Amino acid sequence: HSYRLLFIEVIAVSILLALLRRFSPGLRRWMANMWPIFTAAIVSVCVWDIVTLGLRMLPLPYFPGPSAVLRSLINDRVLLLDSTWHSLVLLLSGYTLGVIGGLISGICIGWSSPIRYWGMPLLKVVGPIPATAWIPLTMVLSPSATVSSAALIALAVWFPVTMLTASGISNTRASYLDVARTLGAGRAYLIFHVAIPAAVPNIFIGLFMGLGASFLTLVVAESVGVKSGLGWYVSWAQGWAEYGKVFAALIIMAAFFSTIMTVLFKVRDRVLVWQKGVIKW
Repeated sequence: HSYRLLFIEVIAVSILLALLRRFSPGLRRWMANMWPIFTAAIVSVCVWDIVTLGLRMLPLPYFPGPSAVLRSLINDRVLLLDSTWHSLVLLLSGYTLGVIGGLISGICIGWSSPIRYWGMPLLKVVGPIPATAWIPLTMVLSPSATVSSAALIALAVWFPVTMLTASGISNTRASYLDVARTLGAGRAYLIFHVAIPAAVPNIFIGLFMGLGASFLTLVVAESVGVKSGLGWYVSWAQGWAEYGKVFAALIIMAAFFSTIMTVLFKVRDRVLVWQKGVIKW
């Protein structure tokens, strides 16, 4: 039944795309660019099915076939959707707090020599500690598991954003600052109109590094404390030996995290439009 449903959906989507591409040159170019990836995905699913259910090279039930995973996606769609929503809210809240804190501390450390003198040693000592290592302490100090998880995500994001922002601010070309001072610019103008714009490429590197760290911290934090979310769902399904549900959640995570990363790339391209053709990542 699952395979039949999947086959019908693939055929329906293929027909829809074939009709739409006639009226959209952009969609036609996108499909021409993406068809190797779609082909590789279909071949991978076929190989997965042969290895697990056909040849049984991987032990069951730890490595279920595509049909079991698809069945879990369909049967648990409501719970998976709810878990994805809770993960999104938790991720965005922690990531936003971490970015705000990282930008403020990074600008202060990068601009002010006295703050850099005291802040950099603290940053070098506390920053490299994995955010997940603080789980026991945050669970004791925070009023709820949700708050502690958001704090852990914020901490994971704060370190790379702070480091890259401070690096970008401190490495602002002296000639830019000298010209602005010659024209009568004050400290606030130098910071917000010269140093920060010059540091934006570095800041985005920190944002991407922080986003990757936030994904890891989110899954770990949800699996040990929060009673909702994709990390919790994986832990719950693994406890009941429902490995089809585990793989279903992993697929949702891959799509979820990839979408968020793509959105950040779009924002980066829009903000750094003046560097179009220079950025290679």
